Amino acid sequence: MSNDLTIWTLDWVPEGPRGFVRDLRLRWACEEAGLAYTVRTVPFEGRETNHLSRQPFGQVPYLDDGELKMFESGAGLLHLARKSENLMPRDPAGEAETLQWIIAALNSVEMVTVPWWFLGLSGVKDNGLDGWVQSRLDHLETVLSEREWLAADRFTAADLLTADILRIPKVRSYGDRPATERYVARMTDRPSFRKAHFDQLAHFAAADAQRSVAG
Repeated sequence: MSNDLTIWTLDWVPEGPRGFVRDLRLRWACEEAGLAYTVRTVPFEGRETNHLSRQPFGQVPYLDDGELKMFESGAGLLHLARKSENLMPRDPAGEAETLQWIIAALNSVEMVTVPWWFLGLSGVKDNGLDGWVQSRLDHLETVLSEREWLAADRFTAADLLTADILRIPKVRSYGDRPATERYVARMTDRPSFRKAHFDQLAHFAAADAQRSVAG
């Protein structure tokens, strides 16, 4: 078990993003894999520029594993999956299935749902993406109606990532997709998710207290 893993996130965020900041993906993966880790932070104020040497787009999370350093939640998740068979099978077929669904989650699902969600938050009523989002989610609903897991007939990092994308409230509530809802509910009922989610909420709640004292 590694004790050199460090997950970097923001020291504080407003109420809205709590429980959804993407360091949760890495926390969840470590909990699933039984990997020890610590969490360190960068300041919310000035976040666009205060850690560009580590994350060239000013985002979180990024990950340290001893001397190895990387950014992007997908890259960090793949790195952790290589450290634990709990997250990715070691047989070629299981590994390939897991990898393809991780890439699909990032490129075919999140790439569509995130801009759709952000445009909705900005108040744009007809952003032109509804049909695209519906198509992607409908295809995924078909897949999830036929299987319990996305890859290797068991939980993998592909399920972790896909469920994290699908649990965004606007995405989760979009359309009538019973298989998807059962899938998200099952994934987020896992003890490892519940702990990671609780810990992230506690992290930001503690930051509230610190800011209150400082203020």
